[in-house]
Amino acid sequence: MPWYSYTPITFPGDLCNPNNYTLLTMLPPSCPGLNNYLCAIQAYDNMGYPILTPALICEIANALQNRMTGINVLLRP
Repeated sequence: MPWYSYTPITFPGDLCNPNNYTLLTMLPPSCPGLNNYLCAIQAYDNMGYPILTPALICEIANALQNRMTGINVLLRP
């Protein structure tokens, strides 16, 4: 599955809006530092946009709440 960086036009942006993500590559991006904000997600592709399943949205929410990266979610400072 490809990775997508979280790139909202306005901060903090809507985490559930596929338009707030930019398609990267099949390799995870570098998101060093403290785990405070969403950096990138790994998701199935829908014509250049991530498919945000309920399970992925829960994983994003859990990662942000616990400030810990997940299998499909990377956080940044």
